[in-house]
Amino acid sequence: MSARYEGRTGEDPGAAAARLTGRRVSGQRPPSGGPAHVVLDGGQVVMVKRGSDPGATRAEAAGLLWLAEADAVRVPAVLGHDAHWLVTEQVPTGAPSARAAARFGRDLATLHAAGAPAFGAPPPGGPEDAYIGLAPMRNTPGPDWPHWYAEHRVLPYLRRAVDEGTLRPTEAPLIERVCELLPALSGPTEPPARLHGDLWNGNVLWGADGQAWLIDPAAHGGHRETDLAMLHLFGCPHLHDILDAYHRTTPLADGWPDRIALHQLFPLLVHAVLFGRPYADQALAAARSALAA
Repeated sequence: MSARYEGRTGEDPGAAAARLTGRRVSGQRPPSGGPAHVVLDGGQVVMVKRGSDPGATRAEAAGLLWLAEADAVRVPAVLGHDAHWLVTEQVPTGAPSARAAARFGRDLATLHAAGAPAFGAPPPGGPEDAYIGLAPMRNTPGPDWPHWYAEHRVLPYLRRAVDEGTLRPTEAPLIERVCELLPALSGPTEPPARLHGDLWNGNVLWGADGQAWLIDPAAHGGHRETDLAMLHLFGCPHLHDILDAYHRTTPLADGWPDRIALHQLFPLLVHAVLFGRPYADQALAAARSALAA
């Protein structure tokens, strides 16, 4: 068993699953870069993940429960969790289809419309100090989206990228200029949406049941165009069908395609911090596109 999956008590994924679900374990498959697959008595396969930090585990569990509460896009059921471990149901996967994508678009619109108390609001029971992937992400509520997005999404990662040498100090003013102009660039005012928060293609599973499922959320209250911009950033099967069904369910504000780069600035800076200079170049290109829109 990989050491990074063992707690300070020596607990492995199987022992954690048994403790948190109250069921016996009949088998497990060692993890290979992701959650462990554990078989519970009776044959049910569950996913067992050890969080990088207690805040990460709490945030993911709270996010899954909050997204499920909207009764929209399907998410794996949380079967148990504590400060270190998260146990969820396994999603049997299939192939994406145009029909599944259209349903996903409708359900995603419904999820966003379920709303949030404020921009930056964490899920109920979730910590303010959360994560997006392996990067810390602070969920601090703000009164309006432009100022909140600048202060709590773009600028923290910009500062870290500069401090770590991924972005040059002479390049930072370009992105700072976008932040200054956000009230004029952000389009019509919208209420806080219930976001997945890390909606790239890898966090959308196409289920054997013909539906899309969402995993690994960085859930919070935000602008719905941010989730859609993430789908654009890394690609998604049948994206046109997703967006068409979304727009038919809850129309997007005029000019939203021109704001995609603006919403991509945050995840690109997160990736620059985590993975280096190529994403910094993309973030600078997104800033130029946002200013030119």
